Amino acid sequence: MSEFYPDVVAAGGLAELLREHGLDAVADERNPLHRATVVTPVGHRNGLEVSAFQHERKFSVVGGEAHQHLPLVSGYTHDLREVAVVAEAWRDGLPLSGICERAPFMEPTGRFEVPDGDPVALAESEWQAVRTEMAGAGLPRLRLITEAAYAAPALRRLYPYTSHWVLKFSSTTRPFLRDVGLSLWAEAEDAFVVRSRYLGDVIGESTTAEDAVAIAVRQLPPDLGLVTAGTE
Repeated sequence: MSEFYPDVVAAGGLAELLREHGLDAVADERNPLHRATVVTPVGHRNGLEVSAFQHERKFSVVGGEAHQHLPLVSGYTHDLREVAVVAEAWRDGLPLSGICERAPFMEPTGRFEVPDGDPVALAESEWQAVRTEMAGAGLPRLRLITEAAYAAPALRRLYPYTSHWVLKFSSTTRPFLRDVGLSLWAEAEDAFVVRSRYLGDVIGESTTAEDAVAIAVRQLPPDLGLVTAGTE
């Protein structure tokens, strides 16, 4: 363990040190000095993941949901006492907004909690995460195509996901996505492009995001229903 963590070394590991703060923490068997999980009884939440950086005293804190194992809030801090504040709030079921208010270094991903795992609600939650991601990417054209797709009811009812700044759609939620065979690109300065799947054939393109989305909607399979759970 680096010299930045004498307290962690003295305690015997990150989980042990978190326990000194009154938290039920489980050590990572492969890397107990750098990683630990704080247990929560809230069924739709995963344990809070805490990781120590290798080359400076800094902690990564991630709180995720249990249905798809995706992050809901995350942040970084140099102060383990701040980690304990977040862990206590996460464990006790404080709402996401309350966690971020109590610990301002924590940032929401855009996803909201869906306690019952309803796939339609999970799809809407993922839309909010994708919109947040695209808005924060500093790429205005990506934001335009994302917002245009979200405004189209036929696409909004699908489950969105991204890869290399390409917007794609599934008829199921994670963990097992079922791609509907369309992808939206903002790859060029003068055109928005619709492709079949990722890196597939070009179906059409337009100078406006709205027209590109209209092209995509016309290519959707006719028998799509509501989003279902992504199981094997």
